[in-house]
Amino acid sequence: MDENVLVVDADLAHATMSVDFANQYPDRFYNFGIAEANMMAAASGLANSGYKVFASTFALFGTGRAYEQIRNSICYTHANVKLGLSHAGPSCGEDGGSHQSIEDIALMRVLPGMTVLAPCDAIEMRKAVFAAAAKDGPIYIRTGRLPTDICTTEATPFEIGKSVVLMEGTDVVIFACGIMVAQALEAAQALNAEGISAAVVNVHTIKPLDEESILHMAVTCGAVVTAEEHSVIGGLGSAIAEALMGKAYVPFEQVGIQDRFGQSGKPQDLFREYGLTAEAITKACIRVIGQKSASGKKR
Repeated sequence: MDENVLVVDADLAHATMSVDFANQYPDRFYNFGIAEANMMAAASGLANSGYKVFASTFALFGTGRAYEQIRNSICYTHANVKLGLSHAGPSCGEDGGSHQSIEDIALMRVLPGMTVLAPCDAIEMRKAVFAAAAKDGPIYIRTGRLPTDICTTEATPFEIGKSVVLMEGTDVVIFACGIMVAQALEAAQALNAEGISAAVVNVHTIKPLDEESILHMAVTCGAVVTAEEHSVIGGLGSAIAEALMGKAYVPFEQVGIQDRFGQSGKPQDLFREYGLTAEAITKACIRVIGQKSASGKKR
């Protein structure tokens, strides 16, 4: 263990599981209480004193309540702070709309110098943490609340800034991140069973985006669907649309939260309510393929 690593938390250690670090390394763990802005400012100071700092709290409180401190104290100074923020998106469940962060990717992606990671499973999360520790500068690692399906293996490559093709295909490509990768794989399998060749790309790094690979897959397949547990405004879908703008003229559809707040409910019920399902991805893929067929050619 790198002795320069410190963890700071906003009184949520048992929910975010940073308590495991606290129990093992109590002299390198600091609980700032319910004071996220103070925590982020202190994290910047510690980082600029030579430490690698991981800041832990809920995604909404970290990216939202402490936004000014992340912008001015962390990003503006290029401080070596890693934001390991959990409970993002509607998978937060019964905590309700006040706690469900659906705009955090957009908030972090717009900040100069901020790297944005959205691991898809526990294996990839571990790789993301070690990769973040090895990279200088501010990084946001986005996680949910629920246990996730395992979509990768220890052998699956993980490099910041590089997407990973999990399934090859030629008719449509699904770009997904976080917990929606499992739903994308399920959708692709359903499509393949119907004779539709669907590719799935795990975009674990939303910034910097793997624009070259994304453009290649979009042009190869001729139709694009994005899937994210986040607003369709400013997240993964927006990032990919920006990357393809003026370069690939293909049918494109986003699966995500359509300009709504979250609400209280069981996660699976919320996924259905907001269309964050394999079925929704499958239908979107069929629609964009139909648009491609109507045009008479891939462009």
